[in-house]
Amino acid sequence: MKSRTAFENRLLPRRNPWPLTVATYNIHSAIGADGRFAPERVAGVLLEMDADIIALQEVPLGGSGCTDVLALLREVTGYHAVEGLTENTAARRYGNAVLSRYPVCAARTIDLSFGSREARGALDADIDCDGDLVRVVATHLGLHPAERRHQIGRLLQAFDTDDMAVILMGDINEWFVWGRALQRLVSHFEAAPAPRTFPSRWPLFALDRIWIRPRQRLLKVQAHASPLARMASDHLPLVASIDGWIAGAM
Repeated sequence: MKSRTAFENRLLPRRNPWPLTVATYNIHSAIGADGRFAPERVAGVLLEMDADIIALQEVPLGGSGCTDVLALLREVTGYHAVEGLTENTAARRYGNAVLSRYPVCAARTIDLSFGSREARGALDADIDCDGDLVRVVATHLGLHPAERRHQIGRLLQAFDTDDMAVILMGDINEWFVWGRALQRLVSHFEAAPAPRTFPSRWPLFALDRIWIRPRQRLLKVQAHASPLARMASDHLPLVASIDGWIAGAM
């Protein structure tokens, strides 16, 4: 793995961030399609994408028995990093994260846990893109339909601002195009392209999504399907381009 200095010029913040490139990536605890734990491969995929803001799910965040993968990704990219814990024990810290080329002004966690099912959450971050504030919500929803409906309702309650653009990114875990949870999100954000991202070697399902409000500022959405990305995780990253007038178009 090359050190950050080899990429320093490319990774420095740009004075004009628009069009903004954002991405969401379920890194599967840095365990690849071959079953091998290899966080350096995830780092390589991030460098390939060269996105400005990246939402990450299933991120090991340290602990006595757990590698801090986010620390490695932060070191390799040189980006700002914030974490959103869904599990926090002495042995294991784990959850969502956001990496950003631009400074993170504030970050909040939203508890999306449902009954006795696996703890879930969202990381809600305000990012200063050279004077334009963008709100990024990185999340990973549950596997049960009732769980997802509860979590979508909780998330939509949090989208109560009209003073900045809102980007929702993450692993929605909705397998059915007409699932009720998915339709609530489409109603709120309007429909957006949904390339297939899972499983990474032969993608069949569009589990990972990017929505933007206002919708007309979303220019393009595509899966990043390089050979390395097909191996580094069981999900492919999803990448989107955002129009430069986003911050003033409410």
